[in-house]
Amino acid sequence: MFFSCNDDLTDLGVGIRPLSDSISIGTDVFNVTTKSVAVESIISRPDSFLLGSFYDEKFGTLQADILAQLQGPIDANLPDVPNAVADSARLYLYCRSWFGDSYSPMEVNIYELNKKTFDYSTPYPTNLDPTIYTDHSNLIGQRRFSAKDAQKMRSDSTSIVFKLTDSFKDRLKALVSTKFTTDTAFLNKFKGIQITSSYGTSTMLNISNIDLMYFYHYTYQKPGSTKLDTVNNVIHFPANSEVRQVNRFVRTNTAEIIKSIPDSVNYISSPSNIQTQVKIPLMDMQKRIESVIQGKKQTVNSALLKVEATDIDTRLLPQPIVQYMLLIKEDSINNFFSKNKLPSDTYAILAPYTASLISNTSLYKRYYTFNIASLVANELKLNNSISNEYTMRLVPVRVKFNSSNVITAVKPQYLMSSVVVRSGSNTYSPMKISMVYSGF
Repeated sequence: MFFSCNDDLTDLGVGIRPLSDSISIGTDVFNVTTKSVAVESIISRPDSFLLGSFYDEKFGTLQADILAQLQGPIDANLPDVPNAVADSARLYLYCRSWFGDSYSPMEVNIYELNKKTFDYSTPYPTNLDPTIYTDHSNLIGQRRFSAKDAQKMRSDSTSIVFKLTDSFKDRLKALVSTKFTTDTAFLNKFKGIQITSSYGTSTMLNISNIDLMYFYHYTYQKPGSTKLDTVNNVIHFPANSEVRQVNRFVRTNTAEIIKSIPDSVNYISSPSNIQTQVKIPLMDMQKRIESVIQGKKQTVNSALLKVEATDIDTRLLPQPIVQYMLLIKEDSINNFFSKNKLPSDTYAILAPYTASLISNTSLYKRYYTFNIASLVANELKLNNSISNEYTMRLVPVRVKFNSSNVITAVKPQYLMSSVVVRSGSNTYSPMKISMVYSGF
């Protein structure tokens, strides 16, 4: 009795619990395999457009042009006057921003689409063939300028103005005299325009809006008056959300760029250029977890994939850093973007670009951190770890938030951005997964 009463009560639970009921905890680091891969095109409905040509020694050459439908005057109450005089037709490109050499000249040509137009609901790739839509026989406008020539039009943007040809001005006069009741009826008569650069490789414009304006005037005589009054008027043909626009991207040397990338790093560049493929060793993870927890119910508490940015020199880098990165299952990319899905912790995980100061230094660590714990746990539960080739992709994306800071949309980044990241074979700090798991 004395011996039993001397037992330490703080160890009573451990003393009567079987060893098999103890919680097993494991921590491990798993290497990943990475490589840079070419991206031929993306599918997107942008809310602004790139225009121009830009050469970057590291990420290659991008040629960007715009194919746009314009909305006509549907059911408009246009004055029916026989003496209307067509004054001019002008195209306004509202420029939100630009980068590169703002003094470098660029030449932009505007062609009418004379072969085919777009279907509003069809997803179009960004590497589409423009010769399907125009044979470039109808040049309606041309101008050589630099970004510094943009005129201040509104508080939030400047504009580049193109005076269009007289023959096209007369064509618009005939169009506005026709009563159109639907967009389709108008687009059957006027399929749209292509805006493309033909000179310059140092400037890229970010176009926020496109507006075609038809200026005309007419005279009339008021009853009882001997004087003729002149009325000046303008009709807008905007490239708005009611009709379709496609931003076309052409990359001429992506394959050569990828061949030149050192093994220690991977490239990520937008739009439609280079992404990084990441292969996660699920089989190794499963074997290691089973060896530690030994048949107990397993839980993946944390699995962090840290992607470190490197080779950053803000004095030399012309392109913005990728601000948001999506780590997504490679076979889910098209479905995710075409159906406007939102991030999910089981197959598409979002991470912002983060810069943190290293203590006692003036240096920063720059990285993207993905917690793939739910993804790993889900795949192991589904027994999808038979193969060790679980392939994901790092995709630069554009994220929209509402007023409550809740994500409302994630789209492929269609503006220029880039980042160099340490690869899975980097000897200094390889891309890897740090995992904590337990069994009970």
